[in-house]
Amino acid sequence: MRSPPEAVAPVGHQLEILLPRIKETVLSNTKPIDCSGSAYAYPLLIKQLLHTPLSVCPDQQIVYRDQVRHSYRTLRHRIGQLAGGLQSLGIEPGDTVAVMDWDSHRYLESYFAVPMMGAVLMTVNIRLTPDQIAYTLNHSGAKALLIHTDFLPAFNSLRNGLTTVQKLILLDDAGTASLPSGFMADYESLLAASDPDFAFQDFDENTRATTFYTTRTTGLPKGVYFSHRQLVLHTLATTAALASAAQQGRVHREDVYMPMTPMFHVHAWGMPYVATMLGLKQVYPGRYAPELLLELIRREGVSFSHCVPTILHMLLSSDAAAQTDLRGWKVIIGGSALPSGLARHAIERGIDVYTGYGMSETCPILTLSQVKPSLAGDPEKELSIRTMTGLPIPLVDLRIVDDNMHDLPHDGLSAGEIVVRAPWLTQAYVNNPEASENLWAGGYLHTNDIGVIDNEGYLKVTDRLKDVIKSGGEWVSSLEIENLLSRHPSVGEVAVIGIKDAKWGERPLPLIVLRAGAKVAEMELLKHLMELSIRGTISKFAVPERILFVDAIDKTSVGKINKKALRDKYQLD
Repeated sequence: MRSPPEAVAPVGHQLEILLPRIKETVLSNTKPIDCSGSAYAYPLLIKQLLHTPLSVCPDQQIVYRDQVRHSYRTLRHRIGQLAGGLQSLGIEPGDTVAVMDWDSHRYLESYFAVPMMGAVLMTVNIRLTPDQIAYTLNHSGAKALLIHTDFLPAFNSLRNGLTTVQKLILLDDAGTASLPSGFMADYESLLAASDPDFAFQDFDENTRATTFYTTRTTGLPKGVYFSHRQLVLHTLATTAALASAAQQGRVHREDVYMPMTPMFHVHAWGMPYVATMLGLKQVYPGRYAPELLLELIRREGVSFSHCVPTILHMLLSSDAAAQTDLRGWKVIIGGSALPSGLARHAIERGIDVYTGYGMSETCPILTLSQVKPSLAGDPEKELSIRTMTGLPIPLVDLRIVDDNMHDLPHDGLSAGEIVVRAPWLTQAYVNNPEASENLWAGGYLHTNDIGVIDNEGYLKVTDRLKDVIKSGGEWVSSLEIENLLSRHPSVGEVAVIGIKDAKWGERPLPLIVLRAGAKVAEMELLKHLMELSIRGTISKFAVPERILFVDAIDKTSVGKINKKALRDKYQLD
């Protein structure tokens, strides 16, 4: 069954809504450029990202664990074979092809082949429940599913509930699994039977290229989507931001890239497109395990990665980390705030760690917290900047506003909601017009994050709207308390939530996981915060009455701290 046209069609129908607004701002006496009848308009399509690596470094390596090592030239051949194989199974432009895989060379091939043939790539969040996975597959209208053998048990439990999936392709690392009932082919056999010289045609750059579903702590996941034009512009702007740094955080052609953010999550922050366009050596780790990640860093010379704080904390706490030289490794941290304590630990190991900011709806990158050369030299100042939210990357129009959408001063103190415009922001949620209008109220995308901007232009997210704590009439930032507690040498992880209080309305409650073997008294940590309050670093209302030591802190499916679950678990009547 084909999904409804609005679920798979180009984003042109959204542009029909936007164009009248755009035309209102166009001066009546503007004049388009004249074009020769033979001129090539060069649509911004994902296939254009392959020109440079194939011309400049076709023999550069792409590595998958210890199992696959091939070149960009081979990558292009396999992209053609995958498109041809999917076409032979009946996949047409506009169809949605879903992928359930670990981070692999196959996923990279899907990032290109599926949208390049005019189809839509749907990346399945493998950490959702089977019912949620079935919902996202049905809601996206997925016609084909490429699925790794590891996920077959989960798939079998949801299979009968799928309403649109017609074609099944098996992904098998070992190459020994028998083809399950109902599967059309295994991935490698499909490619082997297909011609690598698939002719990728031009089409409208506003055609939908990808779709995926945001992680929600309540309610059903929301679908977002991005066009070819949006993904190409995001790639160019992110590359410009990374490459324009004088030194700290700079990414260049000699870097070796390895993602540690799942490829199902916001295109792995768009970095595989950046790495491919630049022709970097790429290393894909499959399923994450600390020892394997560290071994790949050592063996392959990985110098550029990105992950959530949980993954970095896991790596640095691993026994294998002590035996691995991490000097010069550039790591962008996103998804959650980068605690000062974790950042300091990483810097002490020689890691060039800094924050990136965005969300599923923003493709995702909006800011990077690279240190301006004029602000470098003071380690404590640099630490503060690296843990901020950062400077807007090129083409991002970012504001902090009050409830009436009025701009607030860039003084580092005036807090407001962060709203943005950029050419790669999702234009709507899939089949959800009410939520889409709320997202874009006033013509800017609303992040639901609260932040301040200082006089150097650095953004600092102080809290989520839903997570900020109101105590004694004052707004208390849970992120600020987390950051201060993380600096204590005994603290491994920390999350601060608001709990109900009869006198003050809400009070902060820190939940702390201690470092392995560490011991610290609750009163010592409370005294630490009280001293900061006396010095004026934080409000007296930010000092909690108590602290809970816990074995683990609940996370979402993409590794973020799940404050909704924590509030439900630890809320006191």
